[in-house]
Amino acid sequence: MRYSQDHKAQTHQRIIKEASVRFRRDGIGATGLQPLMKALNLTHGGFYAHFKSKDELVEKALHAAAEELDAHCAMLFSQERPLEAFIDSYLSEWHQTSPDQGCPLPTMSSELGQRGQSSPTTDTVLTARLKQVEAALASPNAEEQSLVMMSTLVGALVLARSVNSAELATRIRDVVSRNLKTQVDLQIRDKKKVSAP
Repeated sequence: MRYSQDHKAQTHQRIIKEASVRFRRDGIGATGLQPLMKALNLTHGGFYAHFKSKDELVEKALHAAAEELDAHCAMLFSQERPLEAFIDSYLSEWHQTSPDQGCPLPTMSSELGQRGQSSPTTDTVLTARLKQVEAALASPNAEEQSLVMMSTLVGALVLARSVNSAELATRIRDVVSRNLKTQVDLQIRDKKKVSAP
């Protein structure tokens, strides 16, 4: 039975979306193509009508996760206090417990890095966040501060997800969040002092 190009395109997108969720939740290495396709009621052999390899799917799934993150961050950075909103969202309990719907940096990008498979999409995701943080900071050392903030956020989230103690996970999120927001407040205060007549 032949399917229309429209049906093929929809199926292609369904595979990417499901892979993006599973790769972030279960890991790239732990996600087999057969269970992935079966979850979508598709045959394993049908995979190769859409993708040359699992690596191609990984890159497209990472790109899809990046687009989700871009939309979410656009909303956060449009708020009155964008950095506080971003920090609160990134270090939220929801983000800790929902890796399948969250930022791909501590999941897919981290796993690819461990395998020695760097991805240009990871660079794009990180660069987009750095630019948003830099713009919100608008200070002379914003470029460095944005890199420190993103590294701290990703590291704190990885640790919070990794520890066994729920109390410790909460403490990691709370302490890091509080300290980053204090740094942001200090930057804003310093900027106001400099711009005051």
